Amino acid sequence: METIVRRATEDDIYDLINLMYEAYEPIRALGINFQSANPTEASIRKNLEENICFILESGDEIVSTLSLRMPWSDNPGPYYFPHIWWFATSPKYKNKKFGSKLLNYVENDYLLNHLNVPAVSLGTADHHPWLIDMYVKKGYQKFGKQDLKKGHITQYLVKVLNQDKFKGTEELKEKFNQVIFEEGETIEI
Repeated sequence: METIVRRATEDDIYDLINLMYEAYEPIRALGINFQSANPTEASIRKNLEENICFILESGDEIVSTLSLRMPWSDNPGPYYFPHIWWFATSPKYKNKKFGSKLLNYVENDYLLNHLNVPAVSLGTADHHPWLIDMYVKKGYQKFGKQDLKKGHITQYLVKVLNQDKFKGTEELKEKFNQVIFEEGETIEI
């Protein structure tokens, strides 16, 4: 079946609530406090207004979503490049690669080819049993932790998209001193 990626609109709010609620059931079961695990009409609407929210549709069904918090927004990521959050794929489509397809589109078609950004970041609970490994396999590197007072330590991960524009880890460590870095932690390019 053909898939398309597009920006989410207000017409998608209730479908996004259902998708996010179903997709984040394992997170709630683990007791991890992700805002995305308990979506409401207000939180989805706010995400659409303040961030860039993509959806991947198969047929007429939304099967995956991913949002970007931009550096100039009221809720930027930890570094000066876009930050992925609220990434979810319907459990009905587990292991069908829809989430990977959406992530690849956002990283390559939108961020690299359209915006020409040097890198992208994301964060997850440092004790989450599978997400960190999943992102590392997709080319992300652990880079910094922070206690955001949500009941867990947030582990940040970074993926370099454009080596020529990436300014290096020392500049990031200097500029973003609210993040705690492990001894020798660096991003390889």
